Amino acid sequence: MVGIVLMTAVGGVMWLIFTAMLALAIVAFVMAAIFREDAYRAADKQNKGFWLIILGVAVAVNLFVPMLFLQLAGLVATIVFFVDVRPALQQVSGGKGFRRRRGSSSDGPYGPWNGGR
Repeated sequence: MVGIVLMTAVGGVMWLIFTAMLALAIVAFVMAAIFREDAYRAADKQNKGFWLIILGVAVAVNLFVPMLFLQLAGLVATIVFFVDVRPALQQVSGGKGFRRRRGSSSDGPYGPWNGGR
């Protein structure tokens, strides 16, 4: 009886982990699709098609192929996109992305900077 309860709990945790991996891959795929092609070249990263294929395969593997090795490879690609490619793309795009900065370039964190007047 205890074994069945433990297996059910482990299965629930694994389902949450796989769902989180799928969600991350989908978000990375959408973000990769949003950035312009020339931003990839300017950031000196692989081209947009490469990342769309890699992240699209990661989404497909998480949805249809229950092989942990392939799912982990997709997770690695997703993490690389989030920690390396996305920040570089945001930097060459002027910080545009999901967190768009509003206001003047002279605005500080607490409002406009008036030059010490």
